[in-house]
This record gives sequence, C-alpha cells and structure tokens, in this order.
Amino acid sequence: MNGLDRIREAAAKDKDLRHITIDLLRASYYELKRNAAAGIDEVTWHEYGEQLESRLLDLQGQVQSGRYRAKPSKRIWIPKPDGRQRPIGIAALEDKIIQQAVVRVLNQIYEQDFLGFSYGFRPGRGQHNALDAIWVGITQKKVCWVLDADIRSFFDTINHTWLMKFVERRIADPRMLRLIRKWLRAGVSENGEWSKTEVGTPQGSVISPLFSNIYLHYVLDEWVSNWRKKQARGKVIIVRYADDYVMGFQHQDEAERFLSESKERFAYYGLEIHSEKTRLIEFGRFAEENRKRRGLGKPETFDFLGFTHICARTRRNNCFTIRRKTIAKRLQRKLKEVRKEIMRRRHEPVPVQGKWLRSVVQGHLNFFGVPGNQDAVDSFRTQVCRAWLFALRRRSQKGRGLTWERIKRLVLTWLPSAKVQQPYPHQRFRVSHPR
Repeated sequence: MNGLDRIREAAAKDKDLRHITIDLLRASYYELKRNAAAGIDEVTWHEYGEQLESRLLDLQGQVQSGRYRAKPSKRIWIPKPDGRQRPIGIAALEDKIIQQAVVRVLNQIYEQDFLGFSYGFRPGRGQHNALDAIWVGITQKKVCWVLDADIRSFFDTINHTWLMKFVERRIADPRMLRLIRKWLRAGVSENGEWSKTEVGTPQGSVISPLFSNIYLHYVLDEWVSNWRKKQARGKVIIVRYADDYVMGFQHQDEAERFLSESKERFAYYGLEIHSEKTRLIEFGRFAEENRKRRGLGKPETFDFLGFTHICARTRRNNCFTIRRKTIAKRLQRKLKEVRKEIMRRRHEPVPVQGKWLRSVVQGHLNFFGVPGNQDAVDSFRTQVCRAWLFALRRRSQKGRGLTWERIKRLVLTWLPSAKVQQPYPHQRFRVSHPR
C-alpha cells in the first residue's frame, strides 16, 4: 500500500492526515509547469531546481513546525473577449509546491465525496467527458428545456468563512486547516502594494480549482442531487465543469422554479447568478416540433466548453441528435492569435515555423475534432495555411512570388490533415460509465 492509498484509507475513516513528505513535495514540484510566470519571489521553476533537495527539506521543516508563511499572490490582468480584464493570481514557487502537494492529498478524500456529474479539475475527468455527458443526457433522457447558467465572478466571490466551514466538514487535521487559512489570508500584491483579501481565491492558483469544487459541491451539487430526487416530477440532468454548468429539465415550470430557488440559495452563500448570461431555452428532441406548432423559429442554441450545441437530425434515419461546432468567436480569436504569432516568427527557418504550426493545428484538432464539427476544423486549418502563406510572402521582396502550389507542399509536409480525432459521445460515455 503506497502513501496516497493510506491517505485514502484514513480519509474513509475520517482520521487526521499524515505529514506532507519530501517525496510528495518532490513529486509536486515536477508536476508544476516549467515555464510558468514567477510570483513575487521572482523564483522560476528551473532556478528552484538547482538546489532542489535542500530547499524541499527546508520547506518540509517549515510546514511541519508551523513556520511556513504563505506569500501574497502577484496579481496581473489579462484581457477578456468582451473587452474587460480578468485578474490572475500568480503564487510564489514554494506556495505552488505545497499547494500541489495538498491538492494530491485532498483529492484522495474528496474523490470519494464528489458526485458523478462534476467534471472540472478532477483526475481522469476532462472537458470531453463533460461534453459527452451533456450530449448523452439530452439525447437519451426526456429533456425539453436547458438551463445554461453562469455564476457572476465566481472565483472572486467565494466566501472564505463558508469555504472553511465546508472544508472542516471533511478535514480534521488542524495543520491542514492552518495551511488553507494561510493561503486565503495571504492577500495579493499588485505593483508592489499588498492588499487583504476577504473573499475570493486567485484564478491561476494551483489550489483554486479544488476550492471551487469543494464550494460548489456543497452549495450546488448535493442540493441538486436532493432536489431532483425529492422535488422534481420529471427528469433533471446536470453537468458541471468547475463553475460552468448546464442543466436539462423535462418540464418548463420545474426549470423556472429551480432557477428561482437557485438564485436564493446562491445569494445565501455569497454567490450570484449572472442574469444576463443565464438562459432557459427550449432544447431537446421535441423542441423543434413544439416550437413549429406554436409558430416559432428553430430552437435556440447554447454554448458549453468551447462548443455551440445545436438541435439537429441524423442523415441516416432522421433521429434527433445534437450537433456541436466550434464557438464562432472562439475560432476567430484563435485565428487572430495565430496570425499575429506567425507574423512575428516569419523570419525563422521554415522547418521551425512548420513544427510550431503543426503543434498549433494538432492541439486544435485534438480538442475541437469531434464528430459533426468537420467544417469548422477544416476552416481553421485552411485559415492557418493562408496566414502562413501571407507571412512567408512578407519575409522579403522575393517572397512575394511565393505561389499557393508551393505552400501546399509545405502544408502537406508539416501540417496534419483536419480529421475528426474524438469518438462519438455515447461510445466513450459507455466506456467510462459502464452502468
């Protein structure tokens, strides 16, 4: 039995956790991103690794003796698609190491508690698993209405008092609770000035995704599970990925009642449903027919995890299905980034450019190459080819004579073809959920 297995066994009996060990800290260090930005300590991953063992030994001693002090997160701002800015918190490297170790420990406990419809930032549960679940749920259950919900500034509004109450329901070790309180109270540093944080947990922090799952497990997941068992007459489904969740209802009145009650519940725990971004739409196998009978247009669509979901029919037997295509704004935003970067790289050797573009296109295909999205991935690859041609023509006066036929040869050499990479949702869902 290894260390994490023993932690899992202890967690099942609600006993205290063991100390964070050198082995766990070392493994956590190697799990961090190598080229991530440095926090206020200005220490990079590579610099810390030059004296790794001695530093980890000292760090473990600080944690065990209670001398460890969390450093403030360095706040930076990144632009959002709507023109606003999103605050990102960058933790000091040693804070990242300890947080990663704590995440590994706590995952052994909370994986026993978290419910099946929660997918975000959990071992073995990625975005495609969540996308599969919502596709299967809507196509195979009696879903007629979809609630596309949004929590306003979730990570910035998590209530520290409630979070600690939730954590204390499962964690009894006072050392672990002290660690968590230190991170919550560390505050943020912006332009050299420290400020206290009484609510919220920094986006970009190693441990923030786990905090979000713990918070919403008690505020939303358990409540939904009980609500649909005890109050709902019809079918109710839910798929949550971090703070982004979609629900399906059989009856409109139940969907409206749930939305009203969820606003009250969220407000009690310091959260707010974003009224402008939360929509209840008619969507499902009967939506098109019902709307046509009432003289309405096609069913509305909803966006979830990068895809626009559309009511559609299969070509072979005209059965209801959900077509998924890349969100148009997201596609255009990515192409804009690629055009800008390839122009910056235009004087690099062609093989260097080709390797970079191959990784870009392959990464896009790996995520967006789902059945039914062929046109969108074809378009992305074609636009990348055109951007490459434009950049090569701008290298010099001679480059202006570069023909499309020559760029085609480069494309065949370096870029992968736009093929569907992902299986049909129900196929993978049956494998991951045999029952």
